[in-house]
Amino acid sequence: MKSDPRNATIDEELTEFSLFLKCIFYNLWIMKPKALVMSIVGRSNSGKTTLMVRLVKELKLRGYKLATIKHSHHHIELDTKGKDSWLYSQAGADAVVVSSQSMMGIIRWTSGEFLLSDIVSTYLQDMDIVLVEGYKAESIPKIEVFRTEVSSELVCQGDKNLIAVIGDKDPKLGIPFFHIDDKASSIVNFILSDLKI
Repeated sequence: MKSDPRNATIDEELTEFSLFLKCIFYNLWIMKPKALVMSIVGRSNSGKTTLMVRLVKELKLRGYKLATIKHSHHHIELDTKGKDSWLYSQAGADAVVVSSQSMMGIIRWTSGEFLLSDIVSTYLQDMDIVLVEGYKAESIPKIEVFRTEVSSELVCQGDKNLIAVIGDKDPKLGIPFFHIDDKASSIVNFILSDLKI
């Protein structure tokens, strides 16, 4: 029995369509640019926020699109009592979005803490770099801010993800050390090199 030549054409078209779908999937999901994430850790009042502000300014001067995330162990209040968004929350909305031409804010109630990876992949996937303050238990590159007047021990000593220390005294861990007063440009050069940007 002879095979119908039309079947060969249909098979070829299905194969081409299958390859087309695979290419789309690959480009959208596999090759999707992902933000590079780095954490700044340290004890309270060590200077983490001050360092983050310096790094953000320097990275923006270099043209990077970046986000910051601050991890908190306490309840946070982001809304203003009496505003429309606050009234929506008080009425029971699980999420409130405030959007304008130049900014958007999302307030979302959660039953538990979001994973850092979920925050980045859901809300920050278009960023080049995400600088995180905290999340010291995460398996991401970390720079610790260490000042001897605050503590005699590092928070992340022994953590294989600790890539550098910034502080007033080198703890001699065999990893790069920057003095707290070093220029932000030197620290950013190191970060970009470590993240391979």
